Amino acid sequence: MSELVDCRGLSCPEPVLLARQAIQREADDTLTVIVSNAVARDNVTRTARAMGRQVKVEEEGEDFKLQISK
Repeated sequence: MSELVDCRGLSCPEPVLLARQAIQREADDTLTVIVSNAVARDNVTRTARAMGRQVKVEEEGEDFKLQISK
């Protein structure tokens, strides 16, 4: 089952902390994180990759959707 973490409007480090918690909960599943700025996109991507995950980033209007998988 895939989890959605909506971090739009949040500034770092909050999106990173929420994404990290979700990655730990969803150890083998795909996770979707939505952020609203490039700094959060980069920080969440870096954190997920450091945790051994693959990250696919898509722009959706002014937001970024990050698909995080094992």
